[in-house]
Amino acid sequence: MSPSTAAPKTPRTDSHDLGHVPTSSTAEPLIADTEGERRIEYRLYKRRWFGLVQLVLLNIIVSWDWLTFSAVSKTSADYFHVSETAINWLSTAFFFAFVANTPATLYTLHLGPRPAILAASALVLLSNWLRYAGARTNHFSLVMFGQILVGLAQPFVLAAPTRYSDLWFSEKGRVSATAVASLANPFGGALGQLIGPMWATKPSEVPNMVLYTAIISSLAAIPSIFIPARPPTPASPSSSIPQTSLKDSVHILLHTPSFWLLFIPFSIYVGFFNATSSLLNQILSPYAYTESQAGIGGALLIVVGLVAAAILSPITDRTQSYLLPIKLLTPLIAAGYLGFVFAPPTRGLPAPYVLLSLLGAANFALVPLALEYAVELTWPAGPEVGSTVLWAGGQLLGAVFVIGMGAMKDEKGTWGPKGNMEKALVLQAVVAAAVVPFALLLGVRRWGFGAGRGRRAAGEA
Repeated sequence: MSPSTAAPKTPRTDSHDLGHVPTSSTAEPLIADTEGERRIEYRLYKRRWFGLVQLVLLNIIVSWDWLTFSAVSKTSADYFHVSETAINWLSTAFFFAFVANTPATLYTLHLGPRPAILAASALVLLSNWLRYAGARTNHFSLVMFGQILVGLAQPFVLAAPTRYSDLWFSEKGRVSATAVASLANPFGGALGQLIGPMWATKPSEVPNMVLYTAIISSLAAIPSIFIPARPPTPASPSSSIPQTSLKDSVHILLHTPSFWLLFIPFSIYVGFFNATSSLLNQILSPYAYTESQAGIGGALLIVVGLVAAAILSPITDRTQSYLLPIKLLTPLIAAGYLGFVFAPPTRGLPAPYVLLSLLGAANFALVPLALEYAVELTWPAGPEVGSTVLWAGGQLLGAVFVIGMGAMKDEKGTWGPKGNMEKALVLQAVVAAAVVPFALLLGVRRWGFGAGRGRRAAGEA
């Protein structure tokens, strides 16, 4: 039996000394002779955890950098002598930078996760110290430039988890690996929401807040140089299949209707999540909520979501079921945004905190499912292509929503207290409900929207 037709063994974790394994980045799968037959042997290497941890750290940092100033928008505006709208543009520029860097991200991730991680680390180091220089000297334009560089860094690490998990993990662990690395990004936002108001209680403390963030960012970025490029041997049968070219991957994506059916709700929900995270302080403050209370709300939005994803992702790894959870979670997200319209006017903590927790749980549980389902829908396209396009759509709409919702602020107090964002919240709820049918159509074969299990079928073959 030839190596190309051999029956693969079950992937196993290598708990022994790896010295005997070829270390070349182009090493072929191990071939074992068993009673005259040659069988391909797949391995899971302990070193995969180092790269995953590094992806987690970088995703935490870029998201923390994103919300550094949004969490203390009024304090930051007072320090830089600008309006809160100008502070909003720090988030908006971050989102647009992500979209602008999408082509470079696609190319770099096609080469492998390591070049993308190194590029992100270099940008994180440079951007954070430029932001500190701008904050220390009170040059808002330099802070904005640094923020744009962070935005350029984010797609390299936010779109990398599906590529990394496909390369280093077997089918039994990919959803969990993708979830851990992807959801570390909003966890960084939670840290920014919580810690920012503690570090900058008054305008004069803003430079120190940026300094502390820069130091932490540097410590997280430097270890990236030690990440291995790829495992010596494939982690699973699907990992050993020759990689589709970038051009062909894009062609497959463009001609997969089910992917675009998934793209619409995913992009809109990520966009609303980003906009709500960026504007939460401004949404709540007209009703006498403090920056610290808004920060706790933002942290609940993320921490409860992380717990929900931690529960659901391992279950999905075992069941390999994507469609049912996606179809259950999308209406739940729409209901959460509808309920949140009525939360701030209560002027109490329970309503906004409960609704933010619900939104966090549903959104976070959905993200890794959608990312891995997109890989199944578009196989044999490279896993990085679908995830990059999905995230780019979410970031682009996040920028649009931040600008649009900010413009809908009721400065005269016609609909409530001055500066309320009730109209923006109503629009958010309407759009969130309008995209639910797109998710419900997924898997309806008679309308041409197949269920998608390409990578799993290839691995089984």
